[in-house]
Amino acid sequence: MTNSSNKNVMAAATYLLGPITGIIFLLLEKQDKFIRFHAMQSTILFGALFVINFGLGFIPLLGWLAGLVLSMAAFILWIVLMLKAFNGEEYELPYIGKIAREQLGKLR
Repeated sequence: MTNSSNKNVMAAATYLLGPITGIIFLLLEKQDKFIRFHAMQSTILFGALFVINFGLGFIPLLGWLAGLVLSMAAFILWIVLMLKAFNGEEYELPYIGKIAREQLGKLR
């Protein structure tokens, strides 16, 4: 069993490399619901942002500018989510958080 501060560090680490660390923690952590929630939210959010940003890269100028704005917003969101997880808050993003909970329910 993990103590509270270690659990918070692990939850924050699920966001560290976006969907990569999210998937790793989903595969490794089988019991802690707090860590698994953050891992799933990280995987879905940053996976979707990667796909959207990749698609925007094919649109000359306007797509690149939109991608730049999206990247800056994603960076801010990344920091906020890591801080919230580190502080022990199970912060649920609108829409994405709900999807994360539904997907976790299907994994059981």
